[in-house]
Amino acid sequence: MQQKIADDFDLKILRELRADARITNNELAERIGLSPSPCLRRVRRLEEAGIIRGYTTLVDPAAFGWSMVAIATVRLSRQNEDEIVMFEEAIRGWEEVLECHLVTGSRDYVLKVVTGSLDQYERFIKEKIARLKCVASIETSFVMNTIKERRL
Repeated sequence: MQQKIADDFDLKILRELRADARITNNELAERIGLSPSPCLRRVRRLEEAGIIRGYTTLVDPAAFGWSMVAIATVRLSRQNEDEIVMFEEAIRGWEEVLECHLVTGSRDYVLKVVTGSLDQYERFIKEKIARLKCVASIETSFVMNTIKERRL
């Protein structure tokens, strides 16, 4: 069971790390009003509790040649365990899929997919998603512009 955020200091730590995960412990401690040792203990406790799940680098997709972002919705032919496992295992291995969400409604999954062109997206659909026997249908919307993008 995950531990809850203890107090305002934990919230301040999380806000500062969300803004800049490369901040030094000394700078973090100064910004939130704690000395370095208790600050570091709190960060480690937040990590151990699973509240801080990791640190990552946000990279511009264009650096990989990915200039096209698509939102694909997928409906499985049946929602049985074998098909769900088949689909989810395949998705985890595809570099083009940045996010995959199991959702409610008329669709089963929503995917955020990046490629370099419409032709590459078509190949991705034909050579990967459509080849899964468990997939009944796919609908795609292409992102024209990103208005807000934020990670927690």
